[in-house]
Amino acid sequence: LSQRCAEVWNMYGPTETTVWSSCWRVRPDEPVSLGGAIDNTQILVLDDGGRPVPEGAWGEIWIGGKGVAGGYWRQPELTAQRFRTLEKVGTILGMRCYRTGDRGRWRHDGSLEHGGRLDNQIKLRGFRIELGEIQACLERQAGVQRCVAMIREDSPGDQRLVAYLGSD
Repeated sequence: LSQRCAEVWNMYGPTETTVWSSCWRVRPDEPVSLGGAIDNTQILVLDDGGRPVPEGAWGEIWIGGKGVAGGYWRQPELTAQRFRTLEKVGTILGMRCYRTGDRGRWRHDGSLEHGGRLDNQIKLRGFRIELGEIQACLERQAGVQRCVAMIREDSPGDQRLVAYLGSD
């Protein structure tokens, strides 16, 4: 893209945080980054205990700020899991945040690196899919004793959701 366009930008953020939370200009000679937080947004990388991780260490990406949604419609349990008001993290007090489920770390240059998902959730054609839910539904079918669901990309750019079923 960089050879065909004047500029290419990588914009990161889930729907729960008004879609874009960070921005980075892609340069052909640099590794891809999520960049830094946009205005009115705070991005944190926290460990399992909710504490900021040191630069270079992996943790979960949390996003706070004015763009964070109020929660999931008619899903209070899921809202309680994913949306939290943090009492104090570093210098931040009482900020409502969204737990992305994405793994990340801060690079030495201050940009954010994405390290994949912390769960089995995948994204296919813009839709979030929980592979565990698909597997659980398939395993309830008569004759299916075990299965695995995954994304396959046999041809570049042609991702497909597939499941492999087993029985004895």
